[in-house]
Amino acid sequence: MTALNRPARLNRVLLALFGLLLLAGGGFVCATHYGRLTVLDRDAALVPGTATPPTWVLYVSAGTAIVIGLLALRWLAAQFARRPRTRTWRLERDPDQGRTELAASTATEPFVGEVATYDGVRAAHATLAGTRRAPVLAVVISADQSTDLGAVRARLDTEGLPRLRQALDLETLPVTVEFRFATASGDARVLH
Repeated sequence: MTALNRPARLNRVLLALFGLLLLAGGGFVCATHYGRLTVLDRDAALVPGTATPPTWVLYVSAGTAIVIGLLALRWLAAQFARRPRTRTWRLERDPDQGRTELAASTATEPFVGEVATYDGVRAAHATLAGTRRAPVLAVVISADQSTDLGAVRARLDTEGLPRLRQALDLETLPVTVEFRFATASGDARVLH
């Protein structure tokens, strides 16, 4: 029922795999330390000898650490860039007669207000991004767990979105909808 984009799915899969890898590594270390696994001698030195490693090993270690650090920073930056960027739309047909500008957030406020009144919907957020020629709407709906999401989606498709398209004078408006279940404490869980 929801349109969960591929980067979000990939992000979750990679986080799950990384978490499993860390859990397996920690379990291996603990099992070896307490003698449950005898693959490695727990009293043996980690590396043979006490000599300084060759210089190239230090460079490779530093380079690997830098690459891993940059990848982690890239992933962290991607977490903050979830919503598409909004723009101010120019609606003039003839620039000589004047200019009309509309903030994308202003255009979505009535739409969000209407969606928030649907049965079972606790809150709604919408981001209108792109240009007037290539618009994209991202909608996040927080609903009660007992809400009929099919009915909410049907009402969105038959009432809310046609009104927004008409207000913006658009033929089509690509939309992604994400439903989140609100728990009794007010927290939200994303519906896959």
